[in-house]
Amino acid sequence: MSTHQRLALDPARRRLLASSLILPASLLPGGVGAQEAWPARPVKVVVPFPAGGVVDLVTRAVTDRLTAVFKQPFVVEDRPGANGNIGTEAVARSAPDGYTLLTGSPATVTQPLLSTSTRFKTSDFVGVGLIGAPPNLFVVAPSVPVKTLREFVEYAKARPGQLNVTNPGVGTSNHLGQELFFAGTGLQLNNVRYPGQPQMIPDLASGQVQFGALTAALALPHIREGRLRALAISAPKRWSELPDLPTIGEAGFASAMFLPWYGFLAPAGTPRPIVKRLSDEILAALNTPEVVARLDKMGTQITPGSADEFDALLRSETERWSVLIRERNIRSES
Repeated sequence: MSTHQRLALDPARRRLLASSLILPASLLPGGVGAQEAWPARPVKVVVPFPAGGVVDLVTRAVTDRLTAVFKQPFVVEDRPGANGNIGTEAVARSAPDGYTLLTGSPATVTQPLLSTSTRFKTSDFVGVGLIGAPPNLFVVAPSVPVKTLREFVEYAKARPGQLNVTNPGVGTSNHLGQELFFAGTGLQLNNVRYPGQPQMIPDLASGQVQFGALTAALALPHIREGRLRALAISAPKRWSELPDLPTIGEAGFASAMFLPWYGFLAPAGTPRPIVKRLSDEILAALNTPEVVARLDKMGTQITPGSADEFDALLRSETERWSVLIRERNIRSES
């Protein structure tokens, strides 16, 4: 007797076969409970820093393109506070469904290392797409009698504890970039805290504070007006706006090079197909002339990276800053 005949004679087997042929509703085209195609509604991108700042501007340069590609709004929501912790914590607690993203920065890695009270971990996120890095410039007051970074090191070493350095926040890229530089040179400068970079500029220009690290685009007009003097750019290549300014490596301090990267992160557990699709479109956006022009205008050096490459960066950054924070005994003020 054939298999077909045996099944025909066995009612129990017939019922079992019939039930196995019924597809779940979620897999039926247009069926009840069918999974919606992503994105079916607006996607929120949280920027954990103030509106109008460099992180906000970098984010909008890319989200405008994603909105056009996906035919759904990518809505930027600025949620500043507590060195980026407030917005970052909110995304860490969000549903991992692809509808809430974070513009990550080095603070995503360093804040959990700086304070045990931080209510998120770097592992609460997965990389989606690395965008780029607006580099910092090492600048001095015009009254400081140095022309190069090496001359400043010699000048500061001859005056231990007598010079001041600007600090727009413990754990910011400016602060940690300076600490990395000081760790390699042995310099001792007094940290002067400010609520942000714009507030630092008057004191730098007047010479009340002698040294600092400023985001390139923010520093540029003051350099051109002669209110600040740039000594080096913390980047792997020179900047077209200041082509004569050496990189920190060219200035003789390659180990202190640090780019304050920015990129999109998603809550851990976000479906990989969504992450992959987003990652591909972010990389494509970073090849479009309009996005490149917007980022270049603000001094951002584009450093595109896939989701997997971003994950690898998060791991390497965690290791790098763990060592520096421990050796320099850096602690959050909150």
